[in-house]
Amino acid sequence: MRTEKDNLGEIYIKDDALYGINSVRAKENFLNTTPFFREWYSAVGITKLACYITYKNFKNAVLQNYSEKELPIKFISDNIIESLISSAKEISESKHFEHFIVPAIQGGAGTSINMNINEIITNLALLKEEKEIGDYNYINPFEHANIYQSTNDVIPTSLSVAILQLLVELEDEINILRTKTEKKEREYRNVLRIAYTQMQEAVPSSYGILFSTYNEALSRDWWRISKCFERIKTVNIGGSAIGTSIAIPRYFVIEVIKTLQQLTKLPVNSSENLSDATNNLDSYVEIHGILKAHAVNLEKIVSDIRLLSASLTNNNDLTIEEKQTGSSIMPGKINPVIPEFVISCSHKIYANDILISSLVSQGNLDLNAYIPTIGNAIIESLKLLIASNKAMHKHLISGIKINKENSEKKLYRSSAITTALNPYIGYKKASILAVEMKKQQIDIFEANKIHSFISTEKLQNILKPENLLKAGFSLKDVI
Repeated sequence: MRTEKDNLGEIYIKDDALYGINSVRAKENFLNTTPFFREWYSAVGITKLACYITYKNFKNAVLQNYSEKELPIKFISDNIIESLISSAKEISESKHFEHFIVPAIQGGAGTSINMNINEIITNLALLKEEKEIGDYNYINPFEHANIYQSTNDVIPTSLSVAILQLLVELEDEINILRTKTEKKEREYRNVLRIAYTQMQEAVPSSYGILFSTYNEALSRDWWRISKCFERIKTVNIGGSAIGTSIAIPRYFVIEVIKTLQQLTKLPVNSSENLSDATNNLDSYVEIHGILKAHAVNLEKIVSDIRLLSASLTNNNDLTIEEKQTGSSIMPGKINPVIPEFVISCSHKIYANDILISSLVSQGNLDLNAYIPTIGNAIIESLKLLIASNKAMHKHLISGIKINKENSEKKLYRSSAITTALNPYIGYKKASILAVEMKKQQIDIFEANKIHSFISTEKLQNILKPENLLKAGFSLKDVI
C-alpha cells in the first residue's frame, strides 16, 4: 500500500492502482455504482492529448525566440511531455479503464472525472519514466497532467467529442434500418391490407404504404440527427474556469482546437463566446429533443408491428421471427421481445429528456455543476438508440413476413372495402353492402351479387390493387 496526502488528510491506496487520492475520495463520497461511460473516458483522453501536443508546440515556438532563462515561466521537460502524450493516447484508446473508479452520478461539475483521469495519466507517465506510482514530486496530476486545462473546459469539450462520435454511429444505424424498411416497402408495395383508425377497420390500404410511412419517419430522423452535429460541434476548450481563458497562453487558446480537430477528424470548433459555451448548455437540450423524436418514431414502428403480429386473433397477415423462448412455465410461448426492448429503451430516453432539461436549467451564473449527470444521460440515450436501431434491422424488420393471400381475403371480407365504392354507387348503397357483409359474414363480391349494385366485372376492376391504391379518382374512372 502507498500513502497519498492532500489538505484533508491521507489515504492508503493499493501500490499498483493508477488512480489516486482524489479518485478515492470521490468514490467514497458519491455512494452509487452507476458506471461511467467508456466513450466519455476515451474522449477525455483525446482532449487531453490535444492539450499536451499543443503545450509541446507552444514550448517549441517560445524557445525559438527566447531562452528558458529569460522566461518567467518554467516549462515541463521534453521527456515528461512525451510521457504525458503517450499516456493520454492510451486513455484515448480506452486503455486502463479499470482504474477509472468514479461513478457517473456525482457532484462537483466533473472535477472528479478530470482528476481520476489526471491521476491515471500521471501514474502511467511515471511508469514510463521508470519512477514509482504516486511520485507526484516528479510528475503531478495538477501541475503537469492538468497543464493549461480546467475541468470546466476539458469535461464539456470531451462530452461533445463523445457525442459527435456516437452520432456518427447512430446515423449509420438509422440508414441501415431505413434501407431494410425501404426493402420491405418495395417487397409488399401492392399487398393489400385493412387500414385501421382508432383500432377499428377503416379503409383499404397496402403494406407497402404502411412501410413507406416508417421509411419517411426514419428519413426525417436521419435528417434531424445530421443537424445535431451543427449544434454540438462548438466547444469551449481553452476557456479555462469560466470561459475567460484566465491563466492560459493565448497561443494555446487558439491552437488547441486545431489540434483536437486533427486528432478526432471531427468538425469541432471553438465558440466565439467561450463563457457562453461554458455556462449555457441549452444545445444539449436541443439535440436530446431530436433524439427523443427518433425514439418516438421507433416506438411507434415497433408498437404497430407488435400489434399486427399479436396472437389476439390467430389470423395474422404479418408475422415476425421467433427470437427466444418466451416463458419459464408456458411451453411454446414466444414473446415479441425486440419490440418490447425498443419500447423500454424509448421510455428511458423520455425520462432522460426530462432529466436533462431540468438539470440544464439548474446551471447557476458561470457554470453548470450537473454536467456529469447531463452527459451521462445523453450518452445513455445515444447508446440506447444505437442498440434499438441495430436490434430492429438485425432481428425484427428483416424477418417480417406478410401472407398476401390471407391479407387480401380479409380485406375483401371487411366492410372497410366498401369505402372504395362511394364514387361509383354512393354512400347509401355502399352502406347496404357493408351491413350485408357483416350480417352474412360474406365478402364484397358475394354481397354485390345479392344486391347487384354494380357489375361483377367493374367491381373486380375497381378492387384491383393498382386501382385501389391510386391517389384519388378521376371522372374517367367513374364514367
